Amino acid sequence: MQITKPCVALVASPGMGHLIPIIELGKRLVTCHKMDVTIFVVTSSGVSSLSQASSQNLLNIVFLPPVDISGLVDSATSIYTQLAIMMRLALPNLQTAISAMESHPVALIVDLFGTELLVLGGEFKMLKYIFVTSNAWYLALNTYVPTLDKNALDKHVENQEPLWIPGCQSILFDDTFGPILNRKNQMFVEFVRVGIEISMADGVLVNTWQDLEPTTLDALGDEKKLKRVIKAPVYAVGPLVRPIDVNVRRDALDWLDMQPSQSVIYVSFGSGGTLSTKQTIELAWGLELSQQRFIWVLRPPVENDASANIFKTGREFDDSSSYLPDGFLTRTHNLGLVISTWAPQTEILAHPSVGGFLSHCGWNSILESIVNGLPIISWPLYAEQKMNAALLTALGVAVRAQASPSNGVVTREEINSMVRRIMVDKEGYEIRRKVKEFKYSALKASSEDGSSSNSISNLAKAFKDRSQCQNVEY
Repeated sequence: MQITKPCVALVASPGMGHLIPIIELGKRLVTCHKMDVTIFVVTSSGVSSLSQASSQNLLNIVFLPPVDISGLVDSATSIYTQLAIMMRLALPNLQTAISAMESHPVALIVDLFGTELLVLGGEFKMLKYIFVTSNAWYLALNTYVPTLDKNALDKHVENQEPLWIPGCQSILFDDTFGPILNRKNQMFVEFVRVGIEISMADGVLVNTWQDLEPTTLDALGDEKKLKRVIKAPVYAVGPLVRPIDVNVRRDALDWLDMQPSQSVIYVSFGSGGTLSTKQTIELAWGLELSQQRFIWVLRPPVENDASANIFKTGREFDDSSSYLPDGFLTRTHNLGLVISTWAPQTEILAHPSVGGFLSHCGWNSILESIVNGLPIISWPLYAEQKMNAALLTALGVAVRAQASPSNGVVTREEINSMVRRIMVDKEGYEIRRKVKEFKYSALKASSEDGSSSNSISNLAKAFKDRSQCQNVEY
């Protein structure tokens, strides 16, 4: 009798923040539950990226033909809208790819930008799941906003009143996710569409864990709160982060080997984040004033576009000395290391010499910091990062950058103060204690019989049950 493993198809939208957790979920399904996993990666014209974590023989990774959105967007089109359009255009390519598969998938898992692809679930008789690679609070917002009337949104947007979400932390106006600020914008239309389509899934996966967001996860499962809106069961499956690659050796790691324990702050705004010229200069001065050791992944400054590099992962940059204060590299050569190309973030954050993280608050970066027990300086730039920063503050694991109200720039004095607060001041001890509590709860959630492992096991059972229903033996 031939034994066939149940096949699961996962789809990742462009961007490492979406691809990495998709890959890690696929690896769990293969190694722990003996699934046959294929990951389809949507790419735009001229852009493709692949996590080092994918260089495993565990997964079948398929790059779909690039989609060209050049005639559909302009310089003012948001990243959110661009990603939604890319995933929409990828539908025919994904349909063709699934049709050509030898093993018929029993389930389709798409990330949040790919909800329109769930229509293929009906065509191919697959279970339909959505993987939210951010947190449960963001999921709560996305599913609740489509139910609000104009008056409720106006109170938040025009009167700047907090936005109440049943059973969850309210969202302050200053932390609002961009799409809901302008109902006439295409970004709002896409955001609402996604929120509605989430309820059509057989289940929703979230890259968080029970102890990190207990109140929000409970609200998502409560019929009197958000369950009536989202309808689908929610599975907390995190933290799904890229593991350390012991074979990676870069100059940054060699440099860290020579530094004292927990003495270095890692500074990075992700693969896409950018600062203005003035802000880059202020950050340099702030790091120098703090007199703390640092590793800074530095991107060239870009004016008025905080996400300018989001589709340019892996690009090499020009000499950083042209946009840093005169003499900065010379004065800090014994104190810090500036990196202008790719940096092995997972390995850096896990290094014993690193004691803190100045981050743009992308959710992947937050999870990587927490699982390594590192306090965070939260400096959100775009997307849902302000919400992420607010969540970190509420959890007590971060201090937050405060920009000057006059020009929107975080001053060198503020940067100096924040760095010292988490690295040397007494306040940092409590933040470090709190983040280590979450580190251990993350380990517990991911361990055998932990809450997140049990969620993935429940998903695997549903996939195997569907496989049996389709008379596929395994």
